[in-house]
Amino acid sequence: MSNFKKITEIASSHDNLELMSTADLLNRINREDQQVPMAVADVIPQIEKLVNALTERFLKGGRLFYIGAGTSGRLGILDASEIPPTFGLPHDLVIGIIAGGDGAIRKAVEFAEDDTAQAWKDLQKFGIDVLDTVVGIAASGTTPYVLGGIQSAREQGLLTAGITNNPGSPLALAAEIAIAVNVGPEFVTGSTRMKSGTSQKLVLNMIYTALMIRIGRVKGNKMVNMQLSNNKLVDRGTRYLMEGLQLGYEEASKVLKEFGSVKKAMDNYKK
Repeated sequence: MSNFKKITEIASSHDNLELMSTADLLNRINREDQQVPMAVADVIPQIEKLVNALTERFLKGGRLFYIGAGTSGRLGILDASEIPPTFGLPHDLVIGIIAGGDGAIRKAVEFAEDDTAQAWKDLQKFGIDVLDTVVGIAASGTTPYVLGGIQSAREQGLLTAGITNNPGSPLALAAEIAIAVNVGPEFVTGSTRMKSGTSQKLVLNMIYTALMIRIGRVKGNKMVNMQLSNNKLVDRGTRYLMEGLQLGYEEASKVLKEFGSVKKAMDNYKK
């Protein structure tokens, strides 16, 4: 721990920001952002380890929980909320929890992230057990809410992972699988909603997309289990069936209505 240095607090490589033109600001931010995918690429082996472990647990009935505070918590909730409409799974299999409760999604709750015991209390409300996985998200890697939750979850035998932007941070050391994305200092010093937040979103995209593919929720490259909850998605599903079953639009639309989902239609339709 003595060697731990918060990269997320290092001074920006850019100064006198208020004197820059809008074009200069935007171009410099863009150049900083281009570093993020390369930093994520460096931690793919750790992401792979998590996805493989998650796949095994999901197929046995396990669930995935994200815990975080502020922007990190909101990103976890955002990804969890996409699972039912995109992949057709129940809403209680991937769950995002934010320090301060649902009210903190829209408005910051002061000092909510400083309670080391609250995350585990929040997790226990879901009847959490050893087949479940808890992923803590914290750019700093020091957020007490996240750190306490990960430590308690690991003590209770759950699989734990930490997504952080500070290698060697307490979160990276506490979690069984450390996904530490070093994106360097932020454009605005310490503003981890920028590159750090972007890297977290990229990692989360990779985790849930790969997991859903591995457990069979995608066929070919199509979201065959998506919920048909609006006209756009019904049209998309119809076009999937046009391609997959070699049907015209009207016939594909009729088949989709008959079976109620793209996957059921692909599995059961006979000309």
